[in-house]
Amino acid sequence: MRRSLIDAALTFVCAAATVAAIGLFLAILGVVTLRGASALSWRFLTEATRGAGEEGGIVYQIAGTAIIAATAAAAAIPLAAGVGIWLVMYAADAPRRAVEAVVHAINGIPSIVFGLIGFAFFFRFLDMKKSWLAGGLILALMILPTLVIAFVERLRAIPRDTVLAAFGLGLRRSDVVRTVLLPHGAPGLVTGTLLGIGRAAGETAPIMFTCAIFAGATLPHGIVDSPVLALPYHIFILAQDSFDPAMVVRMWGTAAVLVALEVTVSALAIPLRLTVAKEASRA
Repeated sequence: MRRSLIDAALTFVCAAATVAAIGLFLAILGVVTLRGASALSWRFLTEATRGAGEEGGIVYQIAGTAIIAATAAAAAIPLAAGVGIWLVMYAADAPRRAVEAVVHAINGIPSIVFGLIGFAFFFRFLDMKKSWLAGGLILALMILPTLVIAFVERLRAIPRDTVLAAFGLGLRRSDVVRTVLLPHGAPGLVTGTLLGIGRAAGETAPIMFTCAIFAGATLPHGIVDSPVLALPYHIFILAQDSFDPAMVVRMWGTAAVLVALEVTVSALAIPLRLTVAKEASRA
C-alpha cells in the first residue's frame, strides 16, 4: 500500500514537471510569435537590412546564422567522432576519466568566455579580423561536448555481444570501428549535431567577439576578414533601441524567426535519428 502511494506520488510529480516544462515552452513560443507576427512578411525574410535596422529585412542575418552554424557542425562532427571512438575503444581507464571530466567541464564554461578565448586566439595570436570561420570554429568548441556525450552514450548502448562477435570473426579494431561502432553510433552523433546546431545558432556572446557585425555585411567573401550578420546579434542590437516601438516589433519578428529555426532543427533530430538508426540496424 505504502509503495503504491509512493509510486503514485512520483508519477504525479513527474507528470506535473513535464506539463510545466511543456507549458513554459509553449508560453515562450506564443509570446514571441504574437509579438513578432506583425513584422513577419515575405519582404522581411528576403530583403537586406537598411538604415539602422528600422527598414528592410533580415535575409543576410538568416544566411550568416546558417553559415556559422554549418561551419561549427562541420568542424565539430569529426572531432566528436574521433573523441568518442577513442573513449570507447582505445582509451585506458585513467585517461578516459580525465578526458570525460574535461568534456563535461567545457560544457559548463559560460559562452562569453568562449568569445573572449576566440578573440584572444584569432585576433591577438593569428592576427585575424572578424570572420565567419573564427565564429564557426569557436562555436564548434562550444557544441563539441554535446556531440561527444550523445555519440558516446549511443556507442555504449551497442550490445557487447555485437562487438565481441565482430572480434570473433577476426576483424581488427579499426575494422570494428568502421563496420560496427560508426554505423550503430551514427544516430547519437546525428542527434548531438542537430542539438548542437540549435545551440550554436542562438549564441550571441561568442559571435559578437569573433564574427558578427550589425550592418554592412552580405555573404562571406574571404576568410581572414569576412564578418557576417547573425540573428542573435541583430536581436541584441535592436533590443538596445527598445524605446522605439518600430524597433521593438522588428526585434520580436527577428526573435520569432530565430525561434522557428531552432524549433525546426530540434524537431528534425527525432525523425532523422530514427531514420539513421533504422539504416544502421539493416547494415
